[in-house]
Amino acid sequence: MSGVTVITFGCRLNTYESEVMRAQAEKAGLNNAVLVNTCAVTGEAVRQARQAIRRARRENPHARIIVTGCAAQTESHAFAAMPEVDAVLGNEEKLRSAAYRALPDFGVSAEEKLRVNDIMSVRETAPQMVRLIDGHVRAFVQVQNGCDHRCTFCIIPYGRGNSRSVPMGAVVEQARKLAGSGYAEIVLTGVDATSYGADLPGRPTLGLLAKTLLKQVPEIRRLRLSSIDGIEADGHLWDLIADEPRFMPHLHLSLQHGDDLILKRMKRRHSSADALSFCERVRSLRPEASFGADMIAGFPTETETMFSNAVRHAEDCGIAHLHVFPYSPRPGTPAARMPQLDRALVKERAARLRETGKRLHAMHLDRMVGSRQTILVENNGLAHTENFTLVDAAGLRPRDLVPVTITGHNGRHLTMRTDTATPRN
Repeated sequence: MSGVTVITFGCRLNTYESEVMRAQAEKAGLNNAVLVNTCAVTGEAVRQARQAIRRARRENPHARIIVTGCAAQTESHAFAAMPEVDAVLGNEEKLRSAAYRALPDFGVSAEEKLRVNDIMSVRETAPQMVRLIDGHVRAFVQVQNGCDHRCTFCIIPYGRGNSRSVPMGAVVEQARKLAGSGYAEIVLTGVDATSYGADLPGRPTLGLLAKTLLKQVPEIRRLRLSSIDGIEADGHLWDLIADEPRFMPHLHLSLQHGDDLILKRMKRRHSSADALSFCERVRSLRPEASFGADMIAGFPTETETMFSNAVRHAEDCGIAHLHVFPYSPRPGTPAARMPQLDRALVKERAARLRETGKRLHAMHLDRMVGSRQTILVENNGLAHTENFTLVDAAGLRPRDLVPVTITGHNGRHLTMRTDTATPRN
């Protein structure tokens, strides 16, 4: 092989950062290299990263294999001990060209492979300018990194550090460049995006940032949030939900559970009533809105009644896009020291919760039949509506915004007919 290949796991922020990594590695003159950008959110994510590293070595025996990302930050010594790995970079180092210029030689010891600093010492997130994001028709803009909360199940703060925000002017400049490159949709992303601005002068909020972007960059056709913690929604964000058609009516919620005692044991800041009230208010302002959500099945001490409360909560909130995670104990977190459930029971409950998600998704698809939508066409023959529902768009040109009428669905994707021969470019 030649050049730089990037293998990405995990969240949208990792997708964004992989493009920064590629650019910085190429700027440093790195060649014949595989960069593996890992995720630490579950044990399964770490296992998949290890598999990918071994496969990359088999397929590229003479390439440098450089491992980075959240799992590399939290389990750096374990990755450095892998014989397939040539270097391990921390989450801060991976974004700097100097780190790629100072890589160790082949065949060094595990300790010499390490280039990982104390992520908790990082106080700023520098703006990273990315014009093109390979393989995506929507552009991601990082607005925040790290997290100040310490949910008992989560290892991510130890991989990302404390919360820090990108200055508003830098975000506006990045969005302007991306819109000028032809991206019709921009997604604001971060580890805990709704904490945006608490560390900046004047303490601007995520809602104010989004409102400012749409005002100062009129070329943005669609603006979307990657995720949101509803308890932190501010007045500016509510204004956008109510009155701004360019602000997309889909919100991905960090619910995690629906039983109040489990939520307390998770050290979440919201109750089930808070989350339900948020969903109801959004729908009252934007009836076409849809919700995605992350939920964990089989958290330590979860009883059958508590699990049933989580299922009912997903139903009550009307979650159209449910992402289910079987609880995975992460070493070093408080939840890993709590009384654990049998793994077979955890997997069984996760499967039941996924079945609930499938049923809710089918109900959502049913409701959309007959509606008129504007879809953003992807590179794979699919498209997304404004409320982030997949549509079969075979034959349409990627990156186009196309007005359509929804005619039905196949249980997974909507089907449609175009309303006009002329797309909205």
